[in-house]
Amino acid sequence: APRVFAGGSGALAFGRKRRRAGDADAPTSVEDMEHDEHEGLDEASLREHEEVTKVKNVGVVELGRHSIETWYFSPYPKEYYPGGYADALYVCESTFGFYRTRAELARARSRLARRAPPGDEIYRKGDLAMFEVDGREHTTYCQNLCYFAKLFLDHKTLYFDVDPFLFYVLCEVDARGYHPVGYYSKEKHSDVGYNLACILAFPPHQRKGYGRFLIAFSYALSRREGKVGAPEKPLSDLGHIAYRAYWAATLLDAIARLPADAPSTSIMDLSKATSIMADDIAATLQYLGAVRQVDGVPVLWCPPAALAALVAKHPTKPPHVDAGALHWTPFHTDVKRDKFDVRSKGHAE
Repeated sequence: APRVFAGGSGALAFGRKRRRAGDADAPTSVEDMEHDEHEGLDEASLREHEEVTKVKNVGVVELGRHSIETWYFSPYPKEYYPGGYADALYVCESTFGFYRTRAELARARSRLARRAPPGDEIYRKGDLAMFEVDGREHTTYCQNLCYFAKLFLDHKTLYFDVDPFLFYVLCEVDARGYHPVGYYSKEKHSDVGYNLACILAFPPHQRKGYGRFLIAFSYALSRREGKVGAPEKPLSDLGHIAYRAYWAATLLDAIARLPADAPSTSIMDLSKATSIMADDIAATLQYLGAVRQVDGVPVLWCPPAALAALVAKHPTKPPHVDAGALHWTPFHTDVKRDKFDVRSKGHAE
């Protein structure tokens, strides 16, 4: 069977709609593939890879009530696109199983005892729910999710085993059940402190703030773990824009919440409060113009008037992650050996 991807190799990937000529207003999220996407391929494999991925193999995919035009090739089993192309695939909202006809999908769904993602529902607030799905325990579901996501992600060779990853599936909830709207994945154990590997807000649900919500959720879990975190890097220009917007709004909100008589605040204090890595904080504060050099040392500088102007320019936007609605207990490693734990001496910067 074709291999499926779970995360990036040193890069963050966001879905970006392939624009048509003159389609300047096409909805866009963020995409990242600025590193060598073909690393490890010999010339013969590279030629084969380019041949099979240069054109889409599925025209439209149906997910729930949505019929979605695909953007990229996905390595579904070849019997699902005979002759190299299928006009449509029909995907189950609950399992991400894929079928060649709507009737096959209907029969499969009629046999489902549970119409929700597998794994644990770890968050519920209003009409939004988040499920944590272990790639090892629910391999088929996670592989199917990756097949689907690949239709909208400009990955090329990032095909990995799903076992080392956790998947966080965001759903809208209504009287009919759970309807997935996006997801992100992360490594179960990251030696470099990554808290997000791959992310996608599904096309019908873009421009609803779900991309930023998924980013915020990754940091909410880091805070619950008592760790700092970061997305897989390097970031592309567009990936950096998305994260910089989140970092700016989050840091300014944290600074604005400080008491008026609070003593000076350091980057490490902000890192512990937000779980954003110190390097990312320093770069963001520099971008905001909120740093001054004092005797050669960078110091946070944000008087009330400047802070108010920056907060107005970089507001936090809904939907927000409510920590009180998060029902999740992290696995704590040895604090002394985990350099990303904020309780350790001098956690990673």
